[in-house]
Amino acid sequence: MSSSTVLADVPLFPLHTVLFPDGLLPLKIFEARYLDMARDCLREKTPFGVCLLKSGAEVAREEEPSVPESIGCLAEIEECDVEAFGMLLIRARGTRRFRLLSHRVESSGLLVGMAEPLGEDRPLEGNEQLARFGACAEVLERIIATIRERDPESLPFAEPFRLDDPSWVSNRLAEVLPIALRARQKLMELQDAGARIDVVHHYMQQHQLL
Repeated sequence: MSSSTVLADVPLFPLHTVLFPDGLLPLKIFEARYLDMARDCLREKTPFGVCLLKSGAEVAREEEPSVPESIGCLAEIEECDVEAFGMLLIRARGTRRFRLLSHRVESSGLLVGMAEPLGEDRPLEGNEQLARFGACAEVLERIIATIRERDPESLPFAEPFRLDDPSWVSNRLAEVLPIALRARQKLMELQDAGARIDVVHHYMQQHQLL
């Protein structure tokens, strides 16, 4: 898919969370519009878009429409299970960021948008960024080892672990560090792996995690 391709009629799931490329997203789905959306995505093997809620509620109300952030992440459903009547448990994985060009609300209440996929991150530049990346990768490796030891079932990352990939490392740290949602959104929006590495490295220095 080239970055110039515009995707029409992408179903949108506005949430109080930020999904990054390669990030895992477990969801309990019970609202009719999202049950239908998940079934359509599974049947047609198509993605849906995850956007941080700018305003409004996850559960739609007529008097308070859900307004999504303009940059989100496409998600593909990897696992699906029925927990109880009328409830789906799904695990989705982030694939690619997109810019929302427009969106509308369908009669079911589902948000649907026209999305322009964004390009890959720009690579690292210079020895300083490479050094910060190395430090960040070491911290992430320790986090993974700690979680695996404590509760391997709760690991929030999907294998393979790409600890040599600045985009993968900076995205995973942006997910697990206790960063405010709006700041996390800004990190996801960055199209520069080095800039994201710089921010998470500075955050970990400030909070004595390095």
